[in-house]
Amino acid sequence: MQKEGERLIPINIVDEMKSSYIDYSMSVIVSRALPDVRDGLKPVHRRVLYGMYGLGVFSNRKYLKSARIVGDVLGKYHPHGDSSVYDAMVRMAQPWSLRYPQVDGQGNFGSMDGDPPAAMRYTEARLKKISDEILSDLDKETVDFQNNFDDSLQEPTVMPTKIPNLLVNGTSGIAVGMATNMAPHNLSESINAICAYIDNREITIDELMQHIIAPDFPTGGIIYGYDGVRDAFHTGRGRIVLRAKVGFEEIGNRNAIIVSEVPYQVNKAEMIARTAELVKEEKIPGIFEIRDESDRNGLRIVYELKNDAIPNVVLNLLYKYTSLQTSFSVNNIALVHGRPEQLNLKDIIHHFVEHRHEIIVRRTEFELRKAKERAHILEGFMKVIGSQDSLDKAISIIRHSANPQAAKEGLIEAFDLSEIQAQAILDLRLARLTGMELDKIRDEYEAIMKEIKDLEDILANEPRRFQIIKDELLEIKEKYGDERRTEIDYSGGEMSIEDIIPNEAVVLTISHAGYIKRTLLSEYKIQSRGGVGNKAATTRDSDFLEYIVSATNHQYMLFFTEKGKCYWLRVFEIPEGSKTAKGRAVQNLINIEPDDKIKAYIRTNDLKDSEYVNQMSVVMITKNGTIKKTSLEAYSRPRVNGINAIEIRENDQLLSAYLTNGESQIMIATKNGKCIRFPEEKVREVGRGSIGVRGISMEDDDEVIGMIVVNDVEHETVLVVSEKGYGKRTAVEDYRITNRGGKGVITLNITEKTGNLIAIQNVTDEDGLMIINKSGVAIRMGMDEMRVMGRNTQGVRMINLKKNDEIAAIAKVEMDKEVAEDEINEETDSEAELSNINISNQENLDQEASDNDDHSGSEE
Repeated sequence: MQKEGERLIPINIVDEMKSSYIDYSMSVIVSRALPDVRDGLKPVHRRVLYGMYGLGVFSNRKYLKSARIVGDVLGKYHPHGDSSVYDAMVRMAQPWSLRYPQVDGQGNFGSMDGDPPAAMRYTEARLKKISDEILSDLDKETVDFQNNFDDSLQEPTVMPTKIPNLLVNGTSGIAVGMATNMAPHNLSESINAICAYIDNREITIDELMQHIIAPDFPTGGIIYGYDGVRDAFHTGRGRIVLRAKVGFEEIGNRNAIIVSEVPYQVNKAEMIARTAELVKEEKIPGIFEIRDESDRNGLRIVYELKNDAIPNVVLNLLYKYTSLQTSFSVNNIALVHGRPEQLNLKDIIHHFVEHRHEIIVRRTEFELRKAKERAHILEGFMKVIGSQDSLDKAISIIRHSANPQAAKEGLIEAFDLSEIQAQAILDLRLARLTGMELDKIRDEYEAIMKEIKDLEDILANEPRRFQIIKDELLEIKEKYGDERRTEIDYSGGEMSIEDIIPNEAVVLTISHAGYIKRTLLSEYKIQSRGGVGNKAATTRDSDFLEYIVSATNHQYMLFFTEKGKCYWLRVFEIPEGSKTAKGRAVQNLINIEPDDKIKAYIRTNDLKDSEYVNQMSVVMITKNGTIKKTSLEAYSRPRVNGINAIEIRENDQLLSAYLTNGESQIMIATKNGKCIRFPEEKVREVGRGSIGVRGISMEDDDEVIGMIVVNDVEHETVLVVSEKGYGKRTAVEDYRITNRGGKGVITLNITEKTGNLIAIQNVTDEDGLMIINKSGVAIRMGMDEMRVMGRNTQGVRMINLKKNDEIAAIAKVEMDKEVAEDEINEETDSEAELSNINISNQENLDQEASDNDDHSGSEE
């Protein structure tokens, strides 16, 4: 019912709702959810820092109860619930939430497991040292202030931060109709990028990305693929895939996956609980036990595997179903002049530099004004007390004045002073009137005039102001800069890896037990024929280095197993290790079956080059003499679980695989010293699913030990090596061309002294040879030391074998042109056993020396 004197105004409810909701949404956007592009802070964080600044709880002062800080912020600046302030302050103190924490907390401030912090009455806090840089120069009128909620106090609208806080700490917030999610970055990289921008305002985002490579999360982890990073930097939006940092260990007789870093914002306890549920539901088979062994020294989650589990398969399932792989969706929205804007990397840097420039100008103007005020007073001092007569006159005026006002007027009149100067004279203590103090006043005046000149120069000289910004940033970098925590796995995306990884020559080694590594070729020395060899890699029980191939980082490796499957790896994806390092179990790199074994490999160029893959073919040979030729195109689409390369019959296994160009000649050698030579065109090309055709006919007790592909009959020679260390080079033409499927001719005169044939290789005088025996000793020699001899001979001793040792493998390698002459002639008598290789799947090892055949890599 309408009361007397009241007036009702009819309003359209739609208009009222629209107006009220827009007001509310703008309030949320501007005053709550979005950060300011200049200091990277939301109002609540800015108020927490300013409240602590007002209480004086700096990094060099004692801690103060969190309740006291929260109460101060609530009562003075932030009229909301106490949890809103305390939760914000807690997050500012958590090293797993902020890349560079701003609050130094004492007490329980929560954990990565999602444990809540203790109540504010129990915890204490103070500012971190880095926060001093955010608040630096706040008292020098560098920023605008505004009234607080009840107009009783003033608070800063922005912080004069020297830290590019929006970049280094990121932020997240949900407003109305928009949200922000900005990733943290490394401080050193960010400052390098800002300095590069100051030096060149026309710098491109790609050029900035050479300095600030990718986000750098406080919990470390691995950025998997680079496309999302590039999108985020270029457009302000992008999806970055994050993976946990994982290693492999052997615990007892079990393989284990060890997680040492988890993706950003992952709740560790929830992730482990969810994984346990998935194991129980049998969505992730192969896990025997999960343990959280994290302590004060760092994070460690152990996934112990069952004996028949393939570590790489289990890891991929963990990535697929659990938070070991997450994504961070970058959405760079911040307030620019009070309006929300989407920002790319260059925009963020531009606005920060503009902010710092304004701070420098305002700080300099403040310091100049203060300096001029001080100079004005010092000029008055020198007028009055610059000589004994004027000092006596001033003292007389003061002594004979009835009151301070009269004294001030008398001084103004007598010495032509301003009111400020006269008051300063009256405020002087008598001690300042001594001769020594007068000299100090003159010195101070000279110094302050120099300072005024310098400050005026700064205001008149823009390049100098930007140099000051750079100098201050570099000082910050020196104080607080650190190394990246988050690694980048470029191979997870489409980035051109050739730009990142040098295309160096490497040696790949694979042991009999299935351990693989790549080593720089330069680590191996060259020796003369007959040398004993130097340390190569260690053996334990019946393990030894079985395969060696030279390659470069940018090439691909195709792995062929004795069951006829094919797997892919880029050479740079194979872990690097020293010459004596154990390497990584192949099962941890490719999803090879536990009872399968790599028997051959092919080194290829770019598999995405359609012209190349259609020109080249893969030729395979099995132990029983079956040969098969298939286009490389059939193997050009890598699959995680491999593909079937050749169908293997019972009691047979794949031995070798080579890359051919259609015009090659093929030579196949057997254990009993027979060899056949025929043109490649005699083997017709078949599909990947075919079995193949007969390559050589053999006696029942014989078997194929290897195959070579000859491309240059005139210059290449055939090298054959026996178990007992004998070998010889023979001209290719000594082996007559026959049809495929024949019995072949004698290639080495097999005796008890020589032992069975173990390897065949095509070599020239420019080639080097790596020989490794079963005890792990390696020798590297040049083929120019070995003369070419007849086909049906016993050959010469190539390596001195001790006791019952035998040759395990040979491989052709590039000769290092820069090796010194004395090194080439050096002979090392090194019989030392090498550091142990832990053999995985011991039960799968083949103990028979006759099965330790070498299957050498291909040369294109």
